[in-house]
Amino acid sequence: MADETRRAKETYRAAGVDINTANEIVRFIGKKARATFRPEVISDLGFFGGLFQLGSYEQPVLVSSTDGVGTKIKVACALGRHETIGIDLVHHCVNDILTCGAEPLFFHDYIAMSKLQPEIVESIVDGMASALSEVGCALIGGETAEMPGIYSEGEYDLVGFIVGVVERKGIIDGKAIKKGDAIIGLPPSGLHTNGYSLVRKIFSTEPQKLNVLYPELGRTLGDELLEPHRCYYPMLKPSIPMIKGIAHITGGGIIGNLPRILPNGLAARLEAR
Repeated sequence: MADETRRAKETYRAAGVDINTANEIVRFIGKKARATFRPEVISDLGFFGGLFQLGSYEQPVLVSSTDGVGTKIKVACALGRHETIGIDLVHHCVNDILTCGAEPLFFHDYIAMSKLQPEIVESIVDGMASALSEVGCALIGGETAEMPGIYSEGEYDLVGFIVGVVERKGIIDGKAIKKGDAIIGLPPSGLHTNGYSLVRKIFSTEPQKLNVLYPELGRTLGDELLEPHRCYYPMLKPSIPMIKGIAHITGGGIIGNLPRILPNGLAARLEAR
């Protein structure tokens, strides 16, 4: 049996897949993930599915969302800094379900690259675990895939899946919005995770610009571009019962996202102050 296992690993290695490295990464992720567990998590990692027991709710409604961080990964790869990308992923997903008034419960991640690089995966997971702990969301599963020939050397893809819960009577869906209601815009921390395909055109021909210190920014362009996506859940949580609608301004900007929560026949008038 030992010889068969060794031969199987050697065959995978010849195909570009390193099982030993994958196992080491899984152990690291397991340690970080368990640190995010809530009492409602009733399964350990490694099972075929993560188990989460809902607490005492009257009429719980589950809210789910899936998203990635897009081409911001290109900036992280260019600078060799990946922890903030993990934070970006979590914050983006948390903000998406926040638009319904949901409390984040649990999270799954998907990391795929041509060849597993432990230092990169560990940095990403460090960021994810830190961000999840801050909002009380448990990392109960995921997938780390090594797929030579699918991704370019040194690049990767990152996706998150989140599930939250809201009482049925507390769902925020914009239906209660009426003429005369106030719109409050919360400032972002930067570009968040959108617009980076355009940004890449700036540094693709002149990558050295990422390390240039810009006085108006007070830091390098690279630092500015890797500023994590702001998480609005902690600041909005106390006010959720008073909010009628929330738009997460991501791809498409204000014009593409604000109308999604407005009832038919209503328009928004914005004033910059």
